[in-house]
Amino acid sequence: MFKIWALNSTLRARCGQTLAKVFTFTHRGLAIVGAVVAALLLLVWLQPQWLHPAEQRLADWLRERSVLTTLWPQNTAERVVAVHLQDLPPQQALVANWLARKYRVAPEPLAALVAEAHELSKTSKLPAHLILAVMATESRFHPYVQSQAGAQGLMQVMTGIHAQRYEAYGGRLAAFDPITNLRVGVAVLAEAIKLRGGSLEDGLLFYLGGYAMTEDNGYVTKVLAEQARLDAVAAGQRIAWE
Repeated sequence: MFKIWALNSTLRARCGQTLAKVFTFTHRGLAIVGAVVAALLLLVWLQPQWLHPAEQRLADWLRERSVLTTLWPQNTAERVVAVHLQDLPPQQALVANWLARKYRVAPEPLAALVAEAHELSKTSKLPAHLILAVMATESRFHPYVQSQAGAQGLMQVMTGIHAQRYEAYGGRLAAFDPITNLRVGVAVLAEAIKLRGGSLEDGLLFYLGGYAMTEDNGYVTKVLAEQARLDAVAAGQRIAWE
């Protein structure tokens, strides 16, 4: 009995020593971390011009590891803006080829837009062919178009009104980046439909001209007709593009 008690006492003593070492190590580790953080904050305060490069490196590190990708937009200089048609799913390839022929644009960048429209469809809950139909009607897939009212890019987004939406992508000039303009335009369109009670037709009208728009000169009909043609093309039907 005495030996068992002595053994238990020894084990308790060793456990206590181990816990003490762990506590000491943790305490010292936290102290070191705190000191490093304080030093970094002091360094940034003394050298504020270093803050932006540090933020950029952190953003690049997070993007490389796919951290917060849905909340932190991808740097437009770091992703592909054109893909081969054969790299798309068959239905998307059919649509991309048809659109490229109809609007006389290169099929590879058009294929990238088709693929992006399908990705945005998942998050916006808007049909991919509706998104493509809006692009076709608004700009005929020419990314540098600008209207007299100031609407710019593929989706003809009013950059002056929606400038804040472009901040995450580098500022107002990102309106002329095809993928960025597409992403912002889809966000604006989805919000417009939501503001109009979920009505697609009313949402498209609102997207065209806001609350003041009462006559669309056939705009909504054109968009929906193009969407229907794209649905047919994806289904394998032969639709003339002339």
